[in-house]
Amino acid sequence: MEQRVKVGISCGDSNGVGMEVVLKTFADMRLFETITPILYAHPEWIKQTKKGLGLDELMYFSVASAKDAQAKKLNLVNIDKETPFNIEWGKADTQAGKWALKSLETAAQDLANGSIDVLVTAPINKDVVQSNQAGFIGHTEYLAKMAGTDDVLMFLVADSLRVGVVTGHVPIKDVAGQITKEKIVKKVNMMHEALIKDFGVPNPRIAVLGLNPHAGDNGLLGTEEKEIITPAVRELNEKGLAVFGPYGADGFFGSGTFHQFDAVLAMYHDQGLTPFKTMAFQSGVNYTAGLPIVRTSPDHGVGYDIAGKNQADESSFRAAVFCAYDVYVQRKRFREYGMNPLQKQNIKESRDDKRE
Repeated sequence: MEQRVKVGISCGDSNGVGMEVVLKTFADMRLFETITPILYAHPEWIKQTKKGLGLDELMYFSVASAKDAQAKKLNLVNIDKETPFNIEWGKADTQAGKWALKSLETAAQDLANGSIDVLVTAPINKDVVQSNQAGFIGHTEYLAKMAGTDDVLMFLVADSLRVGVVTGHVPIKDVAGQITKEKIVKKVNMMHEALIKDFGVPNPRIAVLGLNPHAGDNGLLGTEEKEIITPAVRELNEKGLAVFGPYGADGFFGSGTFHQFDAVLAMYHDQGLTPFKTMAFQSGVNYTAGLPIVRTSPDHGVGYDIAGKNQADESSFRAAVFCAYDVYVQRKRFREYGMNPLQKQNIKESRDDKRE
């Protein structure tokens, strides 16, 4: 039987496309068969967006808390009953940052106390949120701090294409200095564990990219591959993991070699996210691996340029909702199999299986 999962949704920047993609997603009533969505927002946020989108028939129900959420309905937890609310489409505004922060904090608290099962986060403007002395760069860093961990994996997923990064939101001039053998080993181990426990891939094959053009060209274009990345791959192989590389990023994606692997570890943000978003922008999901909770988000930003114009595509947000549901159910199955190892496991087919 399919399980009903409470999906908490922080609605992002009120002046961006966050609420638009949320409401467009749940205008499809089929999602309510297995998902109970709980939005954390001000009622006017929904009303003004509904009016702009012509979604007058989409109903929502205010609840005192997530614990009171009703099945097969779009539920709203009011994050502020006192402050007047107004949307200024496309404007980077401090007040919008406050709403985004309040929405995230309230949803995250409910996630921590078990009132919701998973969290899906709509896009925020990091600069605007920082202007409110938030003390964090983005969703990933906030949730990592809340979970009491200093290391998580930014993992972009779209069906069988999965890309993680060693370094995330850091300036390009600092990337080389942050690449270490220990960090690569740790990120691959996190990726390997997530593939098995969260995505049901029984025997993961993982590719590791080089840092320099042509993976260093045997030392001509840099030594990080010889001195750091290759030793990391060797150590992982010695521990029994199917890890390969380092590969030159351009040829790896251009030739389609990525199809041979269950996941790819890139060295820095744009090295991994540029090809990923080129191939899967409308279906891609940003998943945070390494956390005790399940959190996903769409792979796009606040979209100020199209905010309020009814032009935002909800596909990535919908995919993020489905991904959160799938990971939650898969984790639960994995725990149950651990308690009863003789039970037949219904694990998703991997690319290894397809090639045999």
